[in-house]
Amino acid sequence: MSDIQILAPAKVNLGLKVLPKRADGFHNIESIFQTVRLYDKLTVSVLPEKNTCAVFAPGFNDLPAENTLTKTYSSFCSLTGCSTGVKIFLEKHIPSGGGLGGGSSDAAYFLKVLAKINKIDLSSELADKVASQVGSDVFFFLHSGEDQDKSGCAVVTGRGEFVRQILPRNDLFFLLVFPGVHSSTKEAYSLVDKTYEAGSILDCPNLADLETIYRSPVKDWTFVNSFTSALLQKYPKIGLALRDVKNSGALWADMSGSGATVFGVFETKQSAENAYSLLKKSWSNCVIA
Repeated sequence: MSDIQILAPAKVNLGLKVLPKRADGFHNIESIFQTVRLYDKLTVSVLPEKNTCAVFAPGFNDLPAENTLTKTYSSFCSLTGCSTGVKIFLEKHIPSGGGLGGGSSDAAYFLKVLAKINKIDLSSELADKVASQVGSDVFFFLHSGEDQDKSGCAVVTGRGEFVRQILPRNDLFFLLVFPGVHSSTKEAYSLVDKTYEAGSILDCPNLADLETIYRSPVKDWTFVNSFTSALLQKYPKIGLALRDVKNSGALWADMSGSGATVFGVFETKQSAENAYSLLKKSWSNCVIA
């Protein structure tokens, strides 16, 4: 079989309400996830060796030996009985620890390739079993509705496993700024837990209102990310990036996921490009998506 190439998109969170920790240690969330035009590229080859998953990611030194790709392979093989060996060449463009879901997206799209290689029907049941063993954001990337012609967009609840597709807006342009801060998901949730313990509760929009807010003019958005205020106190550079994105003309700006990527939303490509020209002078790592 010839090599299979696939693009795995990043996502941003439009609002992200984190509820108090559950008895099992997870947190329920309420958020709109939308894919953006920033991709990791995976090239998957079949190996003669069975039960082998070799991952090569040149220039990406932070990839641990056990990662979302190897976890996906192990889970898929365990659930299906398949043993086909594979080699993955990963071109990493989505920053790790940026709140953009790069590792989860890689896992979801690799799973689709694994199913194709092994001629297995990737049912929702099988996909969700793998996602539950790999990471909560994997559910969204498996069920987002994203394809070459349109973004994926969904209201996501539970710990991430409940994904309700909604029609994506095609008039939004995103400018992503990477402030050079690495925020681990574990640390971010710990900081939010501390705010709950201190009796501080953010005033987040109701779940039922999220799609209505999304459909409204961007300048009127009232989304809230529970992680933003918690991380701003620890990482001032996130606040500086947010300030600069807002001052660049963005109609809306916030942090994505558990950070630390900051993004601005624009309703024309030209306004996003103008903002990019301003921001790249201070923030070398930024991109229109």
